[in-house]
Amino acid sequence: MPVSDQQDRSTEERHPEERSLHPLPRGLVELYGLVAVLVVLIPEWLADGTISISQAGGPEFLPMRSRAWRTLPELRLAAMSLRELRQLARQLRVIQYASCHREQLTARMLRRIKGRNAL
Repeated sequence: MPVSDQQDRSTEERHPEERSLHPLPRGLVELYGLVAVLVVLIPEWLADGTISISQAGGPEFLPMRSRAWRTLPELRLAAMSLRELRQLARQLRVIQYASCHREQLTARMLRRIKGRNAL
């Protein structure tokens, strides 16, 4: 028998109560379960309720009320969908806009918009 096995057995024989695990009291386990529900599930329910309320009767998109949204083209382009970006690119006569990714199209349109404002 290896020496390490003999040492493990000798420590178990001397101190058997140290090796046993003590279960948590049932009340403490239930308390942890209640805390988990309060911390995780209730905020989840509140968020879900808030989202469903906003979709039920409100406008489809939040209004852009601040001055920055009206004046900065970067913010306006970031808020647009890809379809809206392509429609605007068509209006601005950006060539080969259909093959561009969103980032490329946004960068090209920003250059076009800033170039027009500089004139």
